[in-house]
Amino acid sequence: MIFIGERINTGFKTIKQAVLDKDPEPIRKLEKNQPNAGANYLDVNLGAVSGKPQDMCWMIESVQEAVETPICIDTNKPKILAEAIKACKKPPLINSTTAANDKLDAVLPLAAEHNASVIGVVMDETGTPNSADKRVENAGTILARAMELGMPPQNIFLDPIVMPLKFTQDQAKEILQATRQFTLFSDPPPHIVCGLSNISNDALHKKLINRIFLTMAIANGMDAAICDVTDRELVGAALTAELIMNREIYADSYLRK
Repeated sequence: MIFIGERINTGFKTIKQAVLDKDPEPIRKLEKNQPNAGANYLDVNLGAVSGKPQDMCWMIESVQEAVETPICIDTNKPKILAEAIKACKKPPLINSTTAANDKLDAVLPLAAEHNASVIGVVMDETGTPNSADKRVENAGTILARAMELGMPPQNIFLDPIVMPLKFTQDQAKEILQATRQFTLFSDPPPHIVCGLSNISNDALHKKLINRIFLTMAIANGMDAAICDVTDRELVGAALTAELIMNREIYADSYLRK
């Protein structure tokens, strides 16, 4: 399971203020906690606080001063991405592109040049799909374009677009069905990822909903999540789901995790 820590995000007040004040301490606290909890990438999200590439680079550099965990660059601005990718000491994960041609043209060549991985969100110019079939169609477009540039499937993370259960309950089955079909694209297949907290947006019992949905998604082929890696019950449930799916061995390594 690939865990992408979600907390270095200016949507959180402490991180927003840290960026405005150029105070790395709140970021450093999170950047140590998340790798210790098992994060494989740290998502760094400047959000709407600034449109300046140097502010994103400052966030990335603040993280890299303390930990060696690779960065997930979370931005939809090509100018910021172009500078941020050069600030990363290890090949990053780019969050994200869509299946829209302008997005693919802006993100994929840059990812291929820097040996980066990319999250492909399976929406296009028409918006977010409502069906599994349209999700699969858009995912195929992203994967094909990436492979044309020489990117291996292992560098592609397909995101089926998790939607809030409270408002779009009918979509959960479509998402899981699409996830299962993504695994059939190639051998080895691309990674499959989601922004997990979307499923419980504005709902009660957020942690329970997140945990159950993630275990069901893992059973359908998902192998990555942007989530709160410090939620021990969530991580334990995910690792155990992988054990049940025979992706993990019941041995000391599982018990340590």
